[in-house]
Amino acid sequence: MKDKSKTPRVGQKSRRRFTKTLAAALVTAPVTAASAVRAQTTPAAREPKAPPNPQTPPPPAAAAATPPQTTPPKPSPVAEAYAGVARALYGKQLNEAEFARVKRDLEGNVRAAERLRASKLKNSDEPDSIFSA
Repeated sequence: MKDKSKTPRVGQKSRRRFTKTLAAALVTAPVTAASAVRAQTTPAAREPKAPPNPQTPPPPAAAAATPPQTTPPKPSPVAEAYAGVARALYGKQLNEAEFARVKRDLEGNVRAAERLRASKLKNSDEPDSIFSA
């Protein structure tokens, strides 16, 4: 006669069933992880295809027709203000050549900030970062 206290009840798992479930999970874990990594790869991460028609460089006559710009663009008032602050804070430590370089760098930073501010983002745009642990 069987002892009812040793038979597993409904809802309880036996050690043998637990071991089989654990073994099945260990076998399928690498397959599941590989498919998850493949699913996270976006099509944008792949190499872009070459255009069907190769782009030709512009004719040399067009390049020679436009003279190179010899005068730098006029600095913006914001860059001038930043340069004034830099002169007030660090004027004693900088000579004229160093200050000219700081002023040129500030103007480049202001222009880059204006270009960045001009680009409009949609609500659906996401950062171009891939996070992994």
